[in-house]
Amino acid sequence: MQPLVRGRSVFARRVLLMLVGVSLVAGVTACRGVDTGAGGQQGPTTATVGDLDPVPIGPEPTPVLPATVKSFDGSEVTVTDASRIIASDRYGTLAQTVVALGLGSKLVGRSNSAAFPAVKDLPTVSSGSGTLSVEAVAALRPSVFLTDTTAATPAIRDQLKALGITVVYFDPQRSIDGVAPQIEAVAAALGVPDAGKALAKRTTDEIAAAEAAVPPQDPKPRIAFLYLRSTAITMIAGQGSGADTLITAIGGIDAGTASGITEQFLPITSEAMIAAVPDVILVMSDGLASVGGVDGVEKIPGIAQTPAGRNKRVVDMADSVLLSFGPNTGRVLTALTQAVYGTTHA
Repeated sequence: MQPLVRGRSVFARRVLLMLVGVSLVAGVTACRGVDTGAGGQQGPTTATVGDLDPVPIGPEPTPVLPATVKSFDGSEVTVTDASRIIASDRYGTLAQTVVALGLGSKLVGRSNSAAFPAVKDLPTVSSGSGTLSVEAVAALRPSVFLTDTTAATPAIRDQLKALGITVVYFDPQRSIDGVAPQIEAVAAALGVPDAGKALAKRTTDEIAAAEAAVPPQDPKPRIAFLYLRSTAITMIAGQGSGADTLITAIGGIDAGTASGITEQFLPITSEAMIAAVPDVILVMSDGLASVGGVDGVEKIPGIAQTPAGRNKRVVDMADSVLLSFGPNTGRVLTALTQAVYGTTHA
């Protein structure tokens, strides 16, 4: 992979110094770390969605069951009871969707990554690494278990089947385009398709509004998403990571994909980072903390040689929010836009 030669990009307007906690449209805020300089926005920023709880689309719907749906593992599954739901996946998307459909009172278990207030008191069925516990699932006696084919390995799927637990598997891939189809798929499995259609439309409309509010950029900033889990696990995202569609939606260029990375994630090397030449680095908040903050990020090979490294342009967002791609996606985009550009376009 040949490094790309590229000068420092000037991609943001000069903006006024803003205080930490500035209020955004729809309750979204971003905390500024450093004032804008003459050469473009500089310094670290935390993107924050004010209220993490998904807003139910309406009163609690009455499921029309049985419902037979095509599970992502290729099987047909008939759901006869939605009174005890467990929803568990890597990013907490399925639990968010259940709550937004108005069925939050039926949730009895969640993944560790479903960390929003409405479900914080529910028991978890996965570890911090996302590994499912079949014993924890069985102990909660679910009438239906919603998960995906990444969270549940083939061995775990066999165990769940042997226990007779009704399981519906969903696509583990996350992207902007996949938000509405997944909402409707969850709703169909729970026997509330009308609520699913309404929620999918509301979410799609919010995404469109957030995209329309992105201020025009010329040139577009190159943004690299880094997956960090201590200094031992540092990866740069490429095509199909999910982060690439977030970056495009906020008017940026996914630096990993643009530099030729075709894998979803690639271990970081100096060559890969310099070839990506990001203006902004996007990370999860816990990942940022795991490497020692912004100073730790700058010690990762190659980053100090990039515009993002020189300007300390690191944008972080909560792990349970950034790649969730659920009913809150519009608010996530608004928060990222504010964090990257310092403003939204009216």
